[in-house]
Amino acid sequence: MAAFADPVVAAGVAGLSAAFANGSARPDAVLEVYLERVGRLNPKIRAFVDLDVEGARDAAKASTHRWASGMALSPLDGCVIGVKANIAVAGLPWTAGIGAYRDRIAERDAACVARLRRAGVIILGTLNMEEGALGAVTDNPWFGRTQNPWRDGFTAGGSSGGSAAAVAAGLCAAALGTDTMGSVRIPSAYCGVFGIKPRFGSVPSEGVTPLSPSLDHVGVHARSAEDCARVLAVIGDAEPAAPSGTMTVLDVTERAALAEDVRAAFAVLVARAGAEGLVEGSVALDVDLGRLRRKGLLISEVEGIVEHGAVMAERPDGFSAGFSEMLRWGASQPTEKVAETRADIAAAREAVEAMIGARVGLLGPTTGGTAFAFGDPIPADQADITCLANIAGLPAVAFPMGLSKDGLPLSAQIIGRRSEEILALAGRLAVAIGVPAGVA
Repeated sequence: MAAFADPVVAAGVAGLSAAFANGSARPDAVLEVYLERVGRLNPKIRAFVDLDVEGARDAAKASTHRWASGMALSPLDGCVIGVKANIAVAGLPWTAGIGAYRDRIAERDAACVARLRRAGVIILGTLNMEEGALGAVTDNPWFGRTQNPWRDGFTAGGSSGGSAAAVAAGLCAAALGTDTMGSVRIPSAYCGVFGIKPRFGSVPSEGVTPLSPSLDHVGVHARSAEDCARVLAVIGDAEPAAPSGTMTVLDVTERAALAEDVRAAFAVLVARAGAEGLVEGSVALDVDLGRLRRKGLLISEVEGIVEHGAVMAERPDGFSAGFSEMLRWGASQPTEKVAETRADIAAAREAVEAMIGARVGLLGPTTGGTAFAFGDPIPADQADITCLANIAGLPAVAFPMGLSKDGLPLSAQIIGRRSEEILALAGRLAVAIGVPAGVA
């Protein structure tokens, strides 16, 4: 993988914080670098849908003054971040990727965005997403198709496709996304960046348009594990203590369809992790992933119609036929079936907890394959592996593990008990196998 040639983009969150502190970089100048890249690259990639250029420049000017005065609000002061369009950013459209909400302007920041602003972060704008966060392609009928920065004509994944693509293309230092059954980690995998879904509830959901309140998580995309950790430390609450030590390999070979490139890269990763003393043994997955993913989808549709049903009834022309059909299907489910599904999910949660036990985490692939071309059949099993962490409510991080034979990113995932712990492990593994994130 190629690293970024531009030193501002290559520095990421942590590197810029150090540069601001020693005076070798200024937030106002850094913002202009990102704005130039957005102006040049975003018309093709279509990651950002709405920008707050004036507000960002005002924030950058204030941040520059604070660093020069020795009064930085936090190490993130001056960091340039984008926000998924279902997370409220005051003064910008708060669409959740749905046409019916095109004219809804956020009156105040979501709680997680407010925490970033209090830390001095520059909010650049909002990012494209799958309609209503229900899907993993980000070919949005209202706000356009987000291209994968690695290959034109290929999906960036979803539902946080704009967030991952923006980070991979160097349009911002980090981005917020949401993850219901893999919506941070799948696009991170397809775009070759890091993506963390923390423990359920650790990031406040106030000001986030939900799809499925029982499964939704706010997460972070960035180009390093350290950058993810720094952003998560600002937007999230402390997670419970967890065991330290080694990981165990999560053997999904009998439960998930893995492309040969994924199998080969993961074998190399496991061997390296063993050599580094980071992984011991393996545990076979005894969960029907396809069945579990379908149950998570049912709950998402059942809970999604509760959120959007009234607006869909008033403005049906603002919902695509496909999205409407899925929500209506959720509305049609018998109460007994929904209760049974919730019971099955609770049982699966206990099964995942038992698999982890006292281990620090489970290491497995993120997805069974790579990004695919728009127009190709959409793999039904994209979220088969990622849905485990949402069902369990446990932290999970996706990180790059190399490239396929045809040059597309491959990704591994660690499911654990504490975000800080698994991010540190992901960072060590990424360094060990030498895979910088993002495209030059």
